[in-house]
Amino acid sequence: MKFAFKALCFAIAMVAAPATAQQQGGVAAYDLLFKNGTLDDIDRDNEIRYRREVISLLKPDAAQRDTGQIAISFPADLDAMAQLEFRQNNKFRSLGAFPATVGNPMIMFFYESVVRDMAESAGGSPFYIRNRVKDALVQPSVVETGSAVIDGKTVKTQTVKLYPFETDPNKSRMQGFGDLELSVTMSEHVPGWYVSLIADAPGGQDGTSVYRSEFHYEGVDVSQSK
Repeated sequence: MKFAFKALCFAIAMVAAPATAQQQGGVAAYDLLFKNGTLDDIDRDNEIRYRREVISLLKPDAAQRDTGQIAISFPADLDAMAQLEFRQNNKFRSLGAFPATVGNPMIMFFYESVVRDMAESAGGSPFYIRNRVKDALVQPSVVETGSAVIDGKTVKTQTVKLYPFETDPNKSRMQGFGDLELSVTMSEHVPGWYVSLIADAPGGQDGTSVYRSEFHYEGVDVSQSK
């Protein structure tokens, strides 16, 4: 569950939103997804919490293992760093520390978790999978505008959707992951920028998902480590 910093660094700048669509260049979408400065306004005594829910028809045990809460905190002994921590059933596990000045590392964790999960569930090289995701980040993307209710308030959002294997010649051999959709919804009104980060592979029978991983913003509170 622990991710090396080098593996996560492949993605450092993107975000998303739903309803009015407009075509943007891949670079614009990348900059939106990996927006800098998204942690600058977070009180360093606080933490941002996300809920992760995972479904996997191929690896149900792994889905149970990876479902839980993820918190971003700012330990005083880690100067200018953001600490990611996975929490499940009162057990805490570090996911690594990342430069807080770069932006919210949740986007990197999201994409790298999809790479790991797909390689673990469907087989194939994680390097190949990661490269397809990297390629998708710089392709022309549709940015949809919409809204979401956060802490009882309606806020404006943006959503970017990527399809890394849409034209892949190996698509039919990916055990349902060939139609993988990566959807990131963002809002400047949400601490940390990300409203939700969802990976969905709708390759099961009767339209069910072979794999689905959802990260949803839960809130900001005083850090449990303080």
